[in-house]
Parts: sequence; C-alpha cells; structure tokens
Amino acid sequence: MSVAEGHVSLEVKSPFVLRTDLGKSVPENEVRSALASGDLGFLHSFTTGSAVDGPGIRLVAWTSLCMFRCKYCHNPDTWTLSNGMPVTIVRATEELRKYAPGLKAMRGGFTLSGGEPLMQARFAAKLFAAAKELDIHTAIETNGFYGERLTDPELNTIDLVILDMKAFGIAQHKRVTADIDNAQVFAFCRRLSSLKRPMWFRYVLVPGLTDIPDEIKKVAGFAASLGVVERAEILPFHQMGRYKWRKLGLDYTLAATAPPSQESVAQAVGIFRAAGLEAD
Repeated sequence: MSVAEGHVSLEVKSPFVLRTDLGKSVPENEVRSALASGDLGFLHSFTTGSAVDGPGIRLVAWTSLCMFRCKYCHNPDTWTLSNGMPVTIVRATEELRKYAPGLKAMRGGFTLSGGEPLMQARFAAKLFAAAKELDIHTAIETNGFYGERLTDPELNTIDLVILDMKAFGIAQHKRVTADIDNAQVFAFCRRLSSLKRPMWFRYVLVPGLTDIPDEIKKVAGFAASLGVVERAEILPFHQMGRYKWRKLGLDYTLAATAPPSQESVAQAVGIFRAAGLEAD
C-alpha cells in the first residue's frame, strides 16, 4: 500500500463534524486493494468518551461508505469512501492500544460504527481481532445487510452486535432507505441467533416516516423471537445533521420534520417492553 496517511487528526469531539474529501487522493486500484486486504481502512473519525454506543465508556471509530442512505441519516458525509481518511490497520491498532487501559478501567470498550462498517469487512475483521488481542470489549453498529462478509470465527471477536433495524416490511424498508430490501438483514439476525451472539436492537423514531405502531410491533416481535437481543433502544429523530445535507447539496426530505413527542417515544418503548424486551 503506497498511499501515505494524512496528518488530519483521527480524533474529533463529535461525529457530527462534517468531513469531506479526506481520501479523494487515494488511487482507485489502491482503494480496491484496501477493501480486499483490510490493511487500510477509510475512517470518518474516532470519538472518545461515548456512553451510548455499547456498555460502559466507549472509543468509537466511524467508518465511511454506506449504501442504505437512510432519509433520516445524520452523517451523510459517511456515505462515500472518498470522504474517509485512509488509515492503516497498524495506526488504528495503535489508537486502540493507547486507550485500552482506560476503556477496561471504565468497563467500556471499542465500537465500530459508520457509515456501514461491513462495507469494509476485511478492515473491520482485522480491527476486531486486534482489539481482542488487547482484551478490549468489542461492539459493531451495523445495518446487518452485509453480515455474510464475516465468518463465524470473525463474529466471535465481536462481543455485541448493535443492529440498526430500519423497518420490518420490505416496502417500508425501501421507503426509509435508498430502495433497498431487508432480506439479508433478517438472515444475519437469524444467523446471530443460531450462534448465540448477543445483540441490541436500535430503531429510529421519525414522525411521519417510522412512527408506525404496526411496524414497531413487528420489529419488536422479531427481535424477541431471536432470543439473543438483550435490549432495544428507541432513538428519537433529531435535526443535528441537517446542515450536512445542505452543505453536501443533498435533497433532505425531512427538513421540516420535528422530533417525536415524549408520548410517541414512550409508546414505542412500551411496544418493545410488551414483547418482553428491555427497552428505553
């Protein structure tokens, strides 16, 4: 890999920082090689001190590249690989090593998020293997579509899968995403269930888009049926990423959408609890 890593800091205070063109100088052949080998990854940033991306206090690496392009996405700058910073697995591992003692002391760990991390599956697998060598708790936040890209032994290096469930019905899933169905998501969930791998479910509640009681009931029922979902999180829609859509020249159809009411959030939480799941 001949490409040199840039001097832009990996660490940012918040993933809501807009970052673009960090990897635009990487030749296409090197991008293909990186994706195949996992020796180089493309990251939006690292954030430290997260208490919402898995148990304890977390170090979170945010990958670039995502094909779902959800209508409510708050980080559309992570959709394209060229916006990510090229980072060797060696450098990423050193970042993990630097924070490992503190993460273990705070009963936290490392979370790989995105973007969609499994679009860089080889890099993800190597990074999780490195984290386990350092005895760090590991989690991945994923939409699940490319779960088949990880082998069973690779899945065993991930202590927790946080599944961002967009919808239950195919038509609704296509409505929320860039016209993508969810058959592969269900298959990945069932595979994790058969392997007894711990999961959390996340569901973003968007007024007029995902606040559909029947959909939520089906998602909750499916989650409960897996037998490995430890908790569900209802994430209220917000407008913190709206400026990114504007800066990137993207058509943001939710610009006038308000956050959900406390009552609607409570209703969604209640549906998951009624299905027998811990939820908040």
